[in-house]
Amino acid sequence: MSSTPAVRHNAALSRYELDVDGHVAFANYRLRDGVVGITHTETPEALRGRGIGSQLVLGVLDHVRAQGLKVKPLCSFARHVIAQHPEARDLLAP
Repeated sequence: MSSTPAVRHNAALSRYELDVDGHVAFANYRLRDGVVGITHTETPEALRGRGIGSQLVLGVLDHVRAQGLKVKPLCSFARHVIAQHPEARDLLAP
């Protein structure tokens, strides 16, 4: 059993969520024409500096891949994470 929390898709709020230690990190998105545009990521202060934000974005990318979608990182943090993970670059929308 993995100790890594799973990223949850909350379609009702158009965001992905990651619960850690009673806090929720999230990534807002908008879906258009098969492209998930990540518009904002937020990690609660109590979780910062632990890689939680990166874990969240990577979980979003896993979901995007599983759904056969593409991604457009509109927020700087999502762009940064993708730049650090060349294996995810094939998910980038033109």
